[in-house]
Amino acid sequence: MDISAYVVPFLLLSCAAYGLRRKVDVYGALTAGAGNALGTAARILPSMAALLSAIYMLRASGALDLLSAFLAPLLQVLGLPPEATALMLIRPMSGSGALAVGSELMAQYGPDSYIGRVAAVMLGATETTFYTVAVYFGAAGIRKTRYTVPAALAADLAGFVFAAWSVRLLMDR
Repeated sequence: MDISAYVVPFLLLSCAAYGLRRKVDVYGALTAGAGNALGTAARILPSMAALLSAIYMLRASGALDLLSAFLAPLLQVLGLPPEATALMLIRPMSGSGALAVGSELMAQYGPDSYIGRVAAVMLGATETTFYTVAVYFGAAGIRKTRYTVPAALAADLAGFVFAAWSVRLLMDR
């Protein structure tokens, strides 16, 4: 018996039972929440469309490859493989784009290679910063992000460096 198949139905039934016990119109609350979600989606759609368009234009124009070649010496000093430069540039902007780049790296170098493992850890240790900021700040109506983006990008850089160093440490054993 696989208990994980019952977790989501159990959570849904528990929420419904709790709402009924507290005499809340569960269906009304559900539809009101769905209506709010549609409004939020309509507000953030322009930001999302611009962000995704910019990512695909960078890849198609070759600017991403040029930037990767330019940054390669600096990344080698930090201990990062230059082959993962495209992943590091796309990850803060797009999760699906980063997953595609990570898949390409793993297909080219192998999932058990140093580069394949670094790509996997990078995908798990970092966030789609600009996507997250666009979605959450856009949904809340916040226009000035102040220190959020620089702090999040610093955290992403730390995640990238951690990925390379930790994989190297584990592979040297």
